[in-house]
Amino acid sequence: MTEPRNASASGLRAEARRQLDETLITELTTPVDPRLHALVRAVLGGRRALAVLFYGSGLRQFDPDGVFDFYIILDRLTDWPAGNLARLGNAVLPPNVFYAEHEIGGVTLRAKVALLTCAQFRAGSSPRAMDTTLWARFCQPVRLVWVSGPDAADSVLQILRDCVVTASGWAARLATGPYSAQGWWEALFRRTYRAELRVENASRGAAILAGQEARYEALLRPAWDLCGLTHDGTDAALVPHLSAAQRRRAERRWVRMAQRGRWRNVARLIKAAFTFKNGAAYLAWKIERHSGFQLRLSSFEARHPLLCLPALLWRARSIFLRGMRG
Repeated sequence: MTEPRNASASGLRAEARRQLDETLITELTTPVDPRLHALVRAVLGGRRALAVLFYGSGLRQFDPDGVFDFYIILDRLTDWPAGNLARLGNAVLPPNVFYAEHEIGGVTLRAKVALLTCAQFRAGSSPRAMDTTLWARFCQPVRLVWVSGPDAADSVLQILRDCVVTASGWAARLATGPYSAQGWWEALFRRTYRAELRVENASRGAAILAGQEARYEALLRPAWDLCGLTHDGTDAALVPHLSAAQRRRAERRWVRMAQRGRWRNVARLIKAAFTFKNGAAYLAWKIERHSGFQLRLSSFEARHPLLCLPALLWRARSIFLRGMRG
């Protein structure tokens, strides 16, 4: 009887992988605004990369006045020009982030871009990862807006599948249910937002699902099947089979991850002060975006944002106060 059970389990996992891949491939290849492809080409500037992923609020609604979020996936960190300090920071505490803006079709489009190697991406998608950032972000919708070839596309698909499976496993272990598929995902995102020390309210998790309920429902059970997690129940009341001891172990591990995650994200913010290329331009754009006031940068301020940061903040404060008095 062992062989039939193994064969049945293997067949279940194969079907689950097929279902996940079908959803993810459709998502990855859904067309985006053509201006975004032009923006990505301008950001790459002919540099070597494996793939570029587009995600975030700009994916949900194209806003030419906003900022678009991209991850550039590299084979090696040396494939992207950077100083030794920046490369060290990306090796120890990935990703490095930079801001770029380019005129596309007569309109200035802005991008916030993160750099990551494929190996770093794969490690961050694993259930063994002690950092929630990557799998929690990339279990959400994403588009593949540039890819070097079929092998890179296959690697990206595999990693995104792993992100979904890892996320679904944590969803099952951190809540008791029964919940609908939407309820399991909402519970997970509430926990990840708290663990990552995000500025958004934990209720942001419900907003992430808005309009995507069918997508998350289609992913949950195949992801549980693929990681070998048995479950039953109806669409409105799904129950994964986990013992109380398994849940306690998962909760203890999660607490450790959350504690480290908060400090890790503080460290990333500190690192960004030294490695966030074009950070002054990003600061100026944010101020204008949210207040309407222009913070005009000299060429020296644009090249040395960290050195000039106190003066930039003082000028921003002065501009704001003048506006309030006016």
